[in-house]
Amino acid sequence: MQEFPAFMRKPVNRIKSASQHTQDIEGFVFDGADGSQMAFWTCNSDRSSAEHAHEYDEYLVCVHGEYTVTLPDKAVPLHPGDELYIPARVPHGGRCLAGTRTIHAFGGRRAEREGGIGVNRESVPGTKLIFFETFFGLSCLNG
Repeated sequence: MQEFPAFMRKPVNRIKSASQHTQDIEGFVFDGADGSQMAFWTCNSDRSSAEHAHEYDEYLVCVHGEYTVTLPDKAVPLHPGDELYIPARVPHGGRCLAGTRTIHAFGGRRAEREGGIGVNRESVPGTKLIFFETFFGLSCLNG
């Protein structure tokens, strides 16, 4: 495969550029019921990501291409099938080659969508799930 399947690349799940640590990448995000997130990124050209840290753990796997994670004491090159666990608060950055695809799991909310969350979904015929974000966090109503 040269790209993630179309159902994983729906515009409603596209990550805002302000939520990216790397320019010229395309990302899509999915939320877990516990506040965790999964993100799927494709690097459109050779790029470096700024050093940053999260208040939650991160796990990533390289699906295609090459992604080198830079940690405080070493650089870790990842190739297809290679995995890496980054504990919370560990500074990290990276470099990707054009065409690289990675999958990341975050133990917290990492990314915002371009269009916000207010999206209607038909999950089961006759059942509409309405997701919305309030001042107090993410809620879900069956209606």
